[in-house]
This record gives sequence, C-alpha cells and structure tokens, in this order.
Amino acid sequence: MTAFGKLIRTTAFRLTLVYLFLFALFAASLLAFFAWNTRRLITEQITITVNAEIGEINQIYERRGVRGLYGTIANRALRPGANLYLVTMPNGQALGGNVGSLAPGVMATLGWSETAYRRLDENDKADHRALVHVSELPNGFRLLIGRDLDERRRLFGVIAKGTQWSLLVMLVLGIGGGIFVSRRVLRRIDAMSGTTQRIMAGDLTERLPVGRSGDELDRLAENLNAMLERIEALMNGLKEVSDNIAHDLKTPLTRLRNRAEEALARAGSEGDYRAALERTIEESDGLIRTFNALLMIARAESGQARGNMDDFDAAEVASGIHELYEPLAEDDGMTLRVKTAPARLHGNRELISQALANLVENAIKYGKPDAVVQPIDADAAAAAREILIEARREGDQVLLSVTDRGPGIPESDRKHAIERFVRLEASRTLPGSGLGLSLANAVATLHGGELRLGDAHPGLIATLAIPARAGSADRLAAQTQDVPQKAA
Repeated sequence: MTAFGKLIRTTAFRLTLVYLFLFALFAASLLAFFAWNTRRLITEQITITVNAEIGEINQIYERRGVRGLYGTIANRALRPGANLYLVTMPNGQALGGNVGSLAPGVMATLGWSETAYRRLDENDKADHRALVHVSELPNGFRLLIGRDLDERRRLFGVIAKGTQWSLLVMLVLGIGGGIFVSRRVLRRIDAMSGTTQRIMAGDLTERLPVGRSGDELDRLAENLNAMLERIEALMNGLKEVSDNIAHDLKTPLTRLRNRAEEALARAGSEGDYRAALERTIEESDGLIRTFNALLMIARAESGQARGNMDDFDAAEVASGIHELYEPLAEDDGMTLRVKTAPARLHGNRELISQALANLVENAIKYGKPDAVVQPIDADAAAAAREILIEARREGDQVLLSVTDRGPGIPESDRKHAIERFVRLEASRTLPGSGLGLSLANAVATLHGGELRLGDAHPGLIATLAIPARAGSADRLAAQTQDVPQKAA
C-alpha cells in the first residue's frame, strides 16, 4: 500500500471529509436561503413599483383617454432605465410602448407573469426576462407594464460565483487540513505500533510516547503505559517467584527426600517408620503452606480476589484473631491484647484476616524482648512481652495494626523485609518461609492501601492501612485451602 493510500484510509482523514461535507452542505443551504430571500425582496420591489405605475396610468386614461394614454406611454418609454410598456387594441394590435416582442399568450393572460421579451430599440436578438403585469382597460384595451429582471440575474450570478469559489476554497482547505491532521495522527499511531511491536518481541521496558497536548491519544498512551507498568511488575513478580521457588524450596524438598531415603535405609521397626513418616508429613505440610501462601499472594497481586469483597467490621476481625491466637501467645510466654473501635470496611474479609494473622504470628515469633536488655521489675517485664492488636478508623482509612516490644526491624531493612522469601539475619535461626509480610503487603495493595512498618520504641508496629471505600462487586470462586495458613 502506498503512503497516500494509507493516508486516505485513516479515520482522521475520513472524519475530515465528513466534516467538510457537512460544512459545505450548511454553507450551501445558507447561501440558498440568502438567494431566495433576495429574489423575494426584488420581486416585491418590482411588484410595488409596477402597481404604483399602473394606478397612475389608469388615472391618466380615465382623464385623457386613449390619446393621453399613448402620449404618457411614449414619454415614459424614452426614459433611461425605463420599465416595459405595451398597449394593445382590442384586436391585439400594438398601439404603443417599448416592447418589440413577447412570448406567445402573454397579453391574453391577465395578471402577473414572467416572460421573455425584446425591446424595440435593441439591435441584438437575445431574449431578456421580465416580470410583467397585464391589465384590461375600458373599451377592451390592454396595458402591459413590467420590469426587467437583469438586476436579479446579475445578483444571482454574483452569489453563484461566490458559492463556487467558497466551495472550492473549502474543498482545498478541507483536503489539505485532512491530509495534515491524518499525517500527524498517522505518525503517532505508527510510533505506537512500533513500540507495541518491540513490546511483543519481549522488551517490556518499552513505553508508548506521550505528547504534551493531552489529547485522546495522549490519554490512551498514558493508560496503556500504566497497564504496561502493571504487566511488567507482574512479570517480574512471576519471574521472582519462579526463581525463589526454585532456590528456596529446593532445600526442603531435598530434606524431605533424604528423610524418606533414610527411613528406608535405617529404620528397623514400625516405630522408626512411623516417626519417619510423621517427620515427612510435617515437612510436606510446611511445603503445602508455602505454596498456598504463594497462591494467595499471586491472587492478591493479580486482583483476582476483588470479587470476594463484602462489608464488614474490622474490629470483629481483630477480636477474632485475638481470640484465636491468645492461647498460642500464652504458650510462648507472650501476652496478646486487643483494642478496637467500630471501623466499617469493604474488602475481602478472608485475605485481611489472613494478613492480620500473619502479622500476629510474626509478632509472637520475633517480637520477644531482647535477652541482653531485661526489664528490672515485673510490670516492665510483662509490658515487654505484650503484643497489641488494634483496629480503628482514621479519616478515610481503616488501620489494623500489631505492635510488639521486640528488637524490631531496622529502617534500612523494612523495604527489603516485605519481599518474598526474604528473611533477615535475626530470623534465620527460626522456622518460617519469609512470606508473611509479603502476603500482608499484597493484601493491602489489593485493597488500594499499604503495609506500614514503623518503630514502636522499642519494637515494631506493622499496620495495614486500607481505604474504607467500595470495591468491585464481581464475585469469584472462593479460595481453596488444603492446609491452614501459617505466617513466616
């Protein structure tokens, strides 16, 4: 396809032609209306003038008779720019006037008519047009008085020529403007197409060019760039998860295989086999929990879970988590306390509950006071082993927070701590997979919020800040959990 053929096929060029046609139609209608009104006004003026003259000549005829009528017609016919005059006898013979010839049957029809004529004093044989009135005088004489329509013809000629030139100028400007606009739009579309081709080739870092005009193409490019940012983040997350799974799950899978092999090789009794199987099942449960956590993170980051959103009270979630984990905290020497206020929220209750549970388990696991710095009195020692769960409304956000008095997380490591499979140096000796904070962060992001990690002086305060706004109404299938989730 040639460049011109490609150009005329663009939507911008076609829209320009449509607008040009509509504008030309409007202009032609306006000129036609102007011409019609001009014709009507000229005709009215001629009618008024002729009627006045007919009245005058009738009075002269009544006073002076045929002789006076003839003299008056002869005098007025000689004036420059005179009207048309013709008087005929009852037998149709011309008595006087300045009309040389008329269309057949004009004098036989009384009243107004438009006819072709020739003057007596004209040498050319071309016919002219006139608006005439034929009236009958006493004694059978007939009087014709009319006015040449040459002025109307010239005016119509000026209007017609102006219309032609206007349409020609509009056509040239319209086609030229259409070509200019189409080439500009086509250049931008070609740039976008080239970018999309490079993206399809695998370069997800490419972005569509955005101009400064802020038009619909710029808005489209901005939305597509935002979509590409999201796709790139998801692809990078998928690659990261794949790499992490390959790296971090290799060790437990190897350990699981070695234990099974050891059981086959060394176990000599049923008790040995049972113990080996129990350890194998425990390792398998840990792997299943890890995969379920990864699945929940993936569903949260992809937005799939937006369909399972309902209205509920975040205070009820906090109270439920407190009731569930209070025995676990006591077994570990910790005290779990809850502080709530009514806080209505629209979100995925299951995911928010799981995220808060992960924060509580992390606090129980890692929030023990530093063994080097021990409180002096019993009250201070009890306060140091206290974990506080809070749920409250603050502005247009619902805050779900868990506060402990442990060593906390250094500010420089907080951003790194929410990544998948990341375990800081202080927690490497403790069991876990490094997915607890990642899941909490993914859940907060799903709801348009964020996970905040702050300093409790001492300790860590982890807060889910979620907007208390309406979410999507789409419903998706409920999540499948083969094994209860555990935090990292």
